[in-house]
Amino acid sequence: MNRPIAEDTATQALPMRLFRGAQDRRHAKQLQDQLELIEAGLMEHLAFASPVADAPARYLMSAGGKRIRPMLTLLTSELGDGPGELVRRAAQAVEMTHLASLYHDDVMDDAKLRRGVPAAQTVWSNSVAILAGDLLFARASSLVSGMGEEAIMLQAQTFERLCLGQLHETVGPRPEDDPIAHYIQVLADKTGALIATAARMGVMFGNAPVEYADPVMEYGERIGVAFQLIDDVIDLSPQKEQTGKRAGTDLRAGVATLPLLLLRQRVAAGAGGADAELLAQIEAGVAEIEGGADASVLDAAVVALRAHEVTRETEATARRWATEAVAALDILPKSAVKRALEQMADSIVSREG
Repeated sequence: MNRPIAEDTATQALPMRLFRGAQDRRHAKQLQDQLELIEAGLMEHLAFASPVADAPARYLMSAGGKRIRPMLTLLTSELGDGPGELVRRAAQAVEMTHLASLYHDDVMDDAKLRRGVPAAQTVWSNSVAILAGDLLFARASSLVSGMGEEAIMLQAQTFERLCLGQLHETVGPRPEDDPIAHYIQVLADKTGALIATAARMGVMFGNAPVEYADPVMEYGERIGVAFQLIDDVIDLSPQKEQTGKRAGTDLRAGVATLPLLLLRQRVAAGAGGADAELLAQIEAGVAEIEGGADASVLDAAVVALRAHEVTRETEATARRWATEAVAALDILPKSAVKRALEQMADSIVSREG
């Protein structure tokens, strides 16, 4: 599953959380203004003359989101000349690519909700949702097409990784593959790759030193993986119930997130007793749900997995990825931008929902 990064309005909350101190706050206000320009541009670029296309194409855009990818493009552009028209265009192209992928993911996952609203295919149909995603991919490609060969190649390579990540997730690991390594690679391709591209676009079109390009890409990919790993923990959290979602949504849907993969690894290595019993309980419950049973059959297993050491191990793994992301920024000079990037990594692994 390609789960979105939080759901509040980007143009208000995010910049202020990343910058601290009076001077940094002024910086945050400038970036907030840039995000608002990007938001307005996105609505313009997603307009279609045909009403049949216009409503579904704008649907997820209108539902909100943090716009963390455009924010990252703006931030890394500050390592050079800062935001300009090309930086904003790059940020819009990256966000459109992300939105497009969500339409496709929701069809493949048979998702009912996205960003607090009914998923697009439940409002229209699978075919309309897929075509709406295709339209967004086309518009993103059109934006990038006038930005030079390097940008075109980067967009194409990123799109390829998104597709490969989804394909590998759908097919699953081969018998000779390490399931955990396979899972981490899927996260890196499906989520990390586009965040990495967002970071590199800022360096490219902000005219920042070229030696910053690879480090910010590594940073972006690693915070993407860290985000999804923390999401695996949040999926088991009782706080999900406060939002109207049942804790363990992924587990009940048969999605093998990292806590479950780690539990399987323990049992395969010879762990018995409570570990083996919990794994058997989960697998039997998933089979019952697939057979039509109510999802409540896994309530006790979700509570047990939440309290299990494998969930703490998942948290630790996410924090390691975030720490390695920050370490990749060592080449950057000390600045408000670097502090904001460090804060972004920390906020990803500190969130509770």
